[in-house]
Amino acid sequence: MSGRPKAELVLSEAEREQLTALMTRRKTAQALALRARIVLACAEGTDNRTVVAKLRVTQQTVSKWRGRYAMHRLEACLTHRVRAHPDRSTTHVLMPPSRFSI
Repeated sequence: MSGRPKAELVLSEAEREQLTALMTRRKTAQALALRARIVLACAEGTDNRTVVAKLRVTQQTVSKWRGRYAMHRLEACLTHRVRAHPDRSTTHVLMPPSRFSI
């Protein structure tokens, strides 16, 4: 193993199902689907460089989402910060897909 130690990702069956649903659902935001793909690839034991090449993202992106998921689990993927203005930040929460939308 080279480089810094990576956060180990072990997913429960429920987490794996939720991430797969986010990844395959047509109405999921593409950024959220990409996070799900990154986490699922990392949970399979794939190293960061392979995930970078496979998903065509940067090393920083893979490291960021691996670490965030390890610390905050699924909530990390659903919550993200958007810079609304240079001197303030806003938090947006994406709701997980529901089966019954009204």
